[in-house]
Amino acid sequence: MIENWVPALSSYAKDIDFVFDVIFWIVIAFWFLLVEAVFLYLIVRFKKRDGVPAQYITGEIKSEKNWVHYPHLAVLACDVVILFLAIRVWYDVKQHVPPIDETVRIVAQQWAWSFVHAGADGRLDTTDDIKTVDDLHLQVGKTYAFKLESRDVLHSFSVPVFRLKQDAIPGRVVTGWVKPIATGEHDIQCAEICGIGHALMPARVLIETPEAHAAWIASKGVSGAGE
Repeated sequence: MIENWVPALSSYAKDIDFVFDVIFWIVIAFWFLLVEAVFLYLIVRFKKRDGVPAQYITGEIKSEKNWVHYPHLAVLACDVVILFLAIRVWYDVKQHVPPIDETVRIVAQQWAWSFVHAGADGRLDTTDDIKTVDDLHLQVGKTYAFKLESRDVLHSFSVPVFRLKQDAIPGRVVTGWVKPIATGEHDIQCAEICGIGHALMPARVLIETPEAHAAWIASKGVSGAGE
């Protein structure tokens, strides 16, 4: 359902969406509606009636306890299903790193995003690196590792179309990966309140075809000059 509003443009985005969909259908479509239906039934069934005294229920009778035991067990079963799916996706995204084609450095600061792309040689930290501010250029179908850093305070690198959100922590280099699966230009956000200019540090990810990406790299030359 999420993809109806925000497209899923990374190789693992739909897996993450599936977990959210399962949670929605279990929590909202099943449990919420069931609980509200039972609640309304009990209101009508045990409403005040003239000449009928109120009942004091202690919950000591087994049939009364079952109103707690059975839903409790059912909730636990649903939790196990959700936990299993979440751990599987977590492992695929965070633990099972596929072969990496290229690495990009992402640097957060108050209040901008800086990116260091590999140049024509495809390797980071060489003389032809390309530095940009607020524009991240990626090639569709290529698997990227990222090195995420912060120069000052806690930030959070969020790309909704990738279903990617990762904190940038001062003094640490946080690693991860992403594989774009469709071209386009989309938002990058800081999802952590990082100061008075927090709302003023949006950026863009430009997912390009191999030809367009190669042309962009060529346009920067070998000097590594930024935009």
